[in-house]
Amino acid sequence: MDCKHLFISIIITITSICSYPRSYAQENLIPLPIKMELGKGKLKLHKGIIVQNNNPSLQSEYQLATNILADWKIEEKAWIKNQYLPILKLKLLSDHPTTTHDESYHLKIDDKGIFITAHSRAGLFYGLQTLRQFSIQKKMLSFCDINDAPAFSWRSFLVDVGRNYQPLELLKEQIDIMARYKLNVLHFHFTEDIAWRLASKKYPGLTDPSNMTRGTGAHYSEQDFKELIAYCKARHILLLPEIDMPGHSEAFKRYFGVGMQSDSGLYYIKELLKEFSQTYQDLPYLHIGGDEVKISNQNFMPEITRYVEGLGYKTIGWDPGSNLMSQTIRQLWMGGPQAIQEGGEFVYIDSKHLYINHMDPLETVTTLFHRKLGEQDKSNKNLIGATLCAWPDRAVAKPEDMFYQNAVYPSILTFAERIWRGGGQSGWICNIVDENTNAYQEFKNFENRLLHHKHQYFSNKPFPYVKQTGLKWDLIGPFQNGGNLTQSFDIEQQPCTKGLAVAKKMEGGTIILRHWWADVITGAIKNPQQNTTWYARTKIWSNKNQHKLFWIGFNNLSRSYASNTPKLNTWDNLDSKVWVNHQVIAPPLWNHAGAKGHLEIPLTDEGYTYRKPMKILLKKGWNEVLIKLPVRDFKGEDWQNPIKWMFTFIPIN
Repeated sequence: MDCKHLFISIIITITSICSYPRSYAQENLIPLPIKMELGKGKLKLHKGIIVQNNNPSLQSEYQLATNILADWKIEEKAWIKNQYLPILKLKLLSDHPTTTHDESYHLKIDDKGIFITAHSRAGLFYGLQTLRQFSIQKKMLSFCDINDAPAFSWRSFLVDVGRNYQPLELLKEQIDIMARYKLNVLHFHFTEDIAWRLASKKYPGLTDPSNMTRGTGAHYSEQDFKELIAYCKARHILLLPEIDMPGHSEAFKRYFGVGMQSDSGLYYIKELLKEFSQTYQDLPYLHIGGDEVKISNQNFMPEITRYVEGLGYKTIGWDPGSNLMSQTIRQLWMGGPQAIQEGGEFVYIDSKHLYINHMDPLETVTTLFHRKLGEQDKSNKNLIGATLCAWPDRAVAKPEDMFYQNAVYPSILTFAERIWRGGGQSGWICNIVDENTNAYQEFKNFENRLLHHKHQYFSNKPFPYVKQTGLKWDLIGPFQNGGNLTQSFDIEQQPCTKGLAVAKKMEGGTIILRHWWADVITGAIKNPQQNTTWYARTKIWSNKNQHKLFWIGFNNLSRSYASNTPKLNTWDNLDSKVWVNHQVIAPPLWNHAGAKGHLEIPLTDEGYTYRKPMKILLKKGWNEVLIKLPVRDFKGEDWQNPIKWMFTFIPIN
């Protein structure tokens, strides 16, 4: 097939990939409401608005409303007889019909003003969060009528501060973003092998620098933790503390000199749990961990569960894990995407394949958008929701690095959309789906909204995501390489040679040929074979001769493995290559080329989102891109270095 006919269906320009409209209409809400009707009229606010604050119990909600008006530069006016002005009114409904979710809300904007009604303060809060995303142009708001409610009641985000400490202000920033996008649980994992990061009055040595192996001395005081709880509560977010037991507890063992499962260890952990419950009030749940540990004392978890319940908590634990009791809510973290059917014995929270530390940043948005949580469209009696998890096991040089290495904020927004609206696709998806499906159109619509939010709210924050839709690839292969990764084929000299069969057409900035979890995640290639080489081919248009910046990467490293750094003069350990207009694009000069991976050595430039983008000279007109993707076997050097057969190539400016 001749190259000039390859891309008739789409014209890719640098500007079209990386730009987006400056207008910010109501259609760009995240999460998109379940039911929304946009009217043709406009609410005129030139003369101001009257905030009808006549309910003393809603002072914090009215304060939020006032803040939104101030951001819009709309003047708040006092009521004057015989002077007509629109009003803003919040109404808390007294009835609680069983068909209405406690977090539901109704938002209406018409010529009389802005009206939000709900059955709870949380519902009013979420209605205001929707309102604050509206664009106001020339001091006018479009009429609308929104009825909205979440598909899942448990909408959680996990931060692991046990391994990598995060300062309080950074945690607050994430909580603010969670609240804006209607997440309602902060899962706070603060005990680990590396460190126990919450102060104890009874055992102050637990947080002594000598008892930590990373981030030594960094921990949260009693006042810090109380401040965090209150900060969450003010934003209708439940703080879920996790004290991991009996595994992930080497810090406990270093200080007390005994393991948790021993008689002495059981005594000490009970003392810590009692102190915790007496110090911090109004926390209904406690996560008791239970994962990745050999149970030597079969009575440990049942006894701890009964003790924790006696302190007034409902328990949550990891599954698979230890011998949890039937009443403990199970948080799923491993295994295939089996459906959680209603009518079973246990109650579940889904976290399977929701670990963003294992995902390529662009893959993250694709995967999370398409996820059908628990393989259910919405909550049932056995599935209350899901938790998005950020587990950066590897040390970081500074806390902000976690947000560049992992797509934290794009992930939160994407997860918030999916868990609020429900639905999704069965199975686990890592690539952009076929453009002839409704799921593709939904993804494309969401991506546009996501990029609006990136521009509107995250211009000064790490937000490693760019537009992927519209960048189309031909996958050509397989070529048998006999285990020789350096073997070249004719396509390298003539990428547009006639007769080269295109095996698959794909779209996106990241294309995964074969996932390292190929048993449960389907890649782009059906039945991929070892000892083969594939090629990816596209064209990019440039309006002039110019240098442009690109993200380029291969075998994106998990931030939870002690993965090796590529050797000097290589992109990866598979001899992958990139050509633009027949010119080889040299790989970066790695800071730690060929270094053996170590969890205590921070990543610096191994991933495309946390190193300088590649500057490439483009010519005016079409620019040919060819990517070589060889593989020998799928085993990898060891479990820390799995083969994730993939590439990322996308312009970012």
